[in-house]
Amino acid sequence: MDSWDTTLDGVLQLPSGRLVRGRSLRRPLPSGLQPTFALYLLGHQPPSVAWENRWIRWPDFWLPTDRVKAADALHEAWVRAEVERVEIACTGGKGRTGTALACLAVLDGVPQHLAVDYVRLHYSPRAVETPWQRRFVTRFLID
Repeated sequence: MDSWDTTLDGVLQLPSGRLVRGRSLRRPLPSGLQPTFALYLLGHQPPSVAWENRWIRWPDFWLPTDRVKAADALHEAWVRAEVERVEIACTGGKGRTGTALACLAVLDGVPQHLAVDYVRLHYSPRAVETPWQRRFVTRFLID
């Protein structure tokens, strides 16, 4: 299976080499390859898409409403990213998406206290928008 192009905007390469695309649902779907699996982080049901996906109920600027289900979905995305094109998306593509990407970085071996900085360096300087999103990442896999 073809992988994401690492030169495209929004593609994060984790230390293991796994690639995950983060994006804003406000913007049109990028041209080129489509995801084979996606996580949509929204306070409401996402629109229908042609690829397999999971929805995490996650209100804007906040945290997932069910942290156990969110952790399970993030773990699934991390596992699938080894061999599939995985996309993580929310409305703006920064706060919730950045938080989820930082959690994937933790799953990939980045220490919790460094994961937000990793995602801000390799994905977007504006990733992870609130103090509680940052705390969610630093406590991910501990709670």
